Amino acid sequence: MTPPTATTVPTAPIRHLVIVLGDQLAEDASALTDFDPTQDVVWMAEAMEESTHVPSAKQRITVFLSAMRHFAQTLRSKNWHVDYTELDQDGHTGTLHGELARAINTWQPAQLVMTAPGDWRVLQALQATAKAHGVALKVRDDTSFFTTVRDFSAHIQGRKQLRMEYWYREQRHRFGILMEGKQPVGGQWNFDADNRESFGKKGPQNLPAPKRFAPDEVTAQVIALVHKVFAKHPGELADFAWPVTRAQALEALQDFMAHRLPLFGQFEDAMWAGEPWLYHSQLSVCLNLKLLSAQEVVQAAQTAWQQGHAPLPAVEGFVRQILGWREYVRGMYWTQMPGYLERNALDAQEDLPEFFWTGETDMACLRDALQQTLKHGYAHHIQRLMVLGLYGLLRGVHPQHMHAWFLSVYVDAVEWVELPNTLGMSQFGDCGMMASKPYVATGKYIQRMSNHCQGCKFDSGQSTGPTACPYTTMYWDFLQRHETLLKANPRMAMQLKNLNRLSDDQKSQIHDAAKAHQAAH
Repeated sequence: MTPPTATTVPTAPIRHLVIVLGDQLAEDASALTDFDPTQDVVWMAEAMEESTHVPSAKQRITVFLSAMRHFAQTLRSKNWHVDYTELDQDGHTGTLHGELARAINTWQPAQLVMTAPGDWRVLQALQATAKAHGVALKVRDDTSFFTTVRDFSAHIQGRKQLRMEYWYREQRHRFGILMEGKQPVGGQWNFDADNRESFGKKGPQNLPAPKRFAPDEVTAQVIALVHKVFAKHPGELADFAWPVTRAQALEALQDFMAHRLPLFGQFEDAMWAGEPWLYHSQLSVCLNLKLLSAQEVVQAAQTAWQQGHAPLPAVEGFVRQILGWREYVRGMYWTQMPGYLERNALDAQEDLPEFFWTGETDMACLRDALQQTLKHGYAHHIQRLMVLGLYGLLRGVHPQHMHAWFLSVYVDAVEWVELPNTLGMSQFGDCGMMASKPYVATGKYIQRMSNHCQGCKFDSGQSTGPTACPYTTMYWDFLQRHETLLKANPRMAMQLKNLNRLSDDQKSQIHDAAKAHQAAH
């Protein structure tokens, strides 16, 4: 058979129309494993709906569109035909399913093939389109993960309570990660006691600058498009420098392993004003776009420990986030959808405050996290959980509003990972499926883990009065509002005991102060 040339285009009807979504940018993706350029076509489409079903921030839109366009170039360089629809192309239907319908009519494929997507909504739309056109849709496992959803389904069978720790240990055994025979290296499964320190009064010293990537011509074109089409969407693009190709993702991985992994564990929960990157990897965007696989990232960390480059506590903490938490969250999403999206165990009904879209607030910790998010499309996990998420939880913001905001603003946000982390872990909307207790704390936690309270107009030790910290005020009010529910949780016993030390008058003043804060903000 004569090899195809760069101008070879299969003629309809074709064998496979291979769907590649914006978070499936791996050359070895399962959908592409048996691709035959003489009788198959890759289909990719940018779609307005994917940026507007939640008002995606400019950084997030740019990451996805730029990475998609670069990936299409990569496939074309292999002389594969890519049917690619750009966002502003004439006649665009505005939706993925609308563009897929057009492609089916054009190519008349015998079968549609795709790697399992990361969004329930998208899967339903594509399945419905395939059915409407009478063409079979084959969904293959996403091999960029260690495990399958079937693995997770088997794990949860018969369990009254789901906890990531048990899943994590199973995967350590199964894949031989950081193991000595049947025992964990170092004699323990996690090293939390060695990790999670604050920086102290001097703050972080000699921070290594992370690898950043100046926009090339393709990315510059996308940035111009985003400025034109999505001018009113939140966020900024002046400092856009995310990896958008496989080569850049590998550079970012190597840079993290060399310069920040050794201190990652020790300072993984620390925060510092004006320092968005610290010792975090920023690799989640590469992982979630599938520019990197979970297997190669975990192996790189394990190799760093084996070669004596990084200490075991740092490596174990990093591995746990990927092999443990990331795979666990994915399993939770796909086994609990679609009903999971509607969970609201605490009956939280407040609207999301407008300042989440502007960053304009006088709470120093919240302002720093919001402004950083809008500037870079990024905040590390403690900022997301214990500053942004904590505020929403204490205030009683509807968990679907928090979910929509997190999905909108972060470059690494795909619903399979964002929804359980936000609705479950952060907002306790699932009443403990993801987390064994609500992650609630006063402003004292933020004071201990950061320098945000220095110079802030609020006092983290005060719950009432003109300088009371809103986090502290709303913490005590949260415990009051949900005391009946929380009494059933033994992990909340100490916090409720402290609540009951307050007099009725103190509780009433705190409740009034919480309401006053919400009215003013």
